[in-house]
Amino acid sequence: MVLENKVNMYSYRSISDLSSIISEKINIIPSDIDLVVGVPRSGMLPASIIALYLNTPLTDIYSYVENRPLISGQTRRVKKNSLSQCDQAKHILVVDDSIASGKSMQMAMSLLSEFKSSAKFTYCCIYGVSAARSKIDIIFENVSMPRIFEWNIFHHQAVESACFDIDGVLCVDPTNEQNDDGDKYINFILNAEPLFIPTKKVKYLVTSRLEKYRLETEAWLKKYNVDYEKLFMLDLPDAETRRKLGAHSKFKSEVYKKNITTTLFIESELNQAIDIANLTGKDVFCTETMALVTPSENIVPQVNKVISNFKWFLVRCINYLRRRISL
Repeated sequence: MVLENKVNMYSYRSISDLSSIISEKINIIPSDIDLVVGVPRSGMLPASIIALYLNTPLTDIYSYVENRPLISGQTRRVKKNSLSQCDQAKHILVVDDSIASGKSMQMAMSLLSEFKSSAKFTYCCIYGVSAARSKIDIIFENVSMPRIFEWNIFHHQAVESACFDIDGVLCVDPTNEQNDDGDKYINFILNAEPLFIPTKKVKYLVTSRLEKYRLETEAWLKKYNVDYEKLFMLDLPDAETRRKLGAHSKFKSEVYKKNITTTLFIESELNQAIDIANLTGKDVFCTETMALVTPSENIVPQVNKVISNFKWFLVRCINYLRRRISL
């Protein structure tokens, strides 16, 4: 268990967190909003959630400035006397997912200012920093930098200092039938369906795949244009030896820990993510749960387990002493 030199590098928010904070604080949105405008692309997600809660029309900035018709679905009607055109809106809520320097929102403001309108604009971001409060009307939650979100983690600059697992992250996991450590497994490696392909250069790929499958793995990575600095593979003779040694987490942790420039590990399995976080004292993002696993969060259950075992041992000792005394 690692307690010293613990590094909690990133503030993280999931799609579930996003939905929750909006539902908790939807009352801070002015009640007379009659149109929600999202800033593409990341702003469209919170804008959609807000528009659904308010039951108001939704559009994006570019559709707004082009005054495109507003269209809603057939299964849920928006407010009575709803709008048919963007220029009919009187109070518009402009939404992005986050704000730091304010440059993205300033660009949005500049674009909207070219659209001659008498409408009132209220600018809103879900996540921000204290320094940005003066640049925008509404911030739902202060979240310190650096921060990463579930919807941008594979395209965030954090990728450039991250270790990536392969199976369950870059591609799907092999089935039991495919995982035969032979011809079927080679065929899987060469033809695996892609899963989360990062758009930035990955620092290190760290996989429990065996070294003997390097050429097939590199061929697949080239096929899907995965850019990376170095590929670490487990140097063992066969899968049976790997299973006996249980080397997965230990191997990944050693690579992650010794490279001090790496600040994030992206792992597919939750149990391995917990082990890696506790062995290295650094953050791990788990694709199984889409959650950021930190050492501090996972020391607690281990401590509880130790306490539970100690209580069990103490009870056994007391019962033993009682039996001895009764004799």
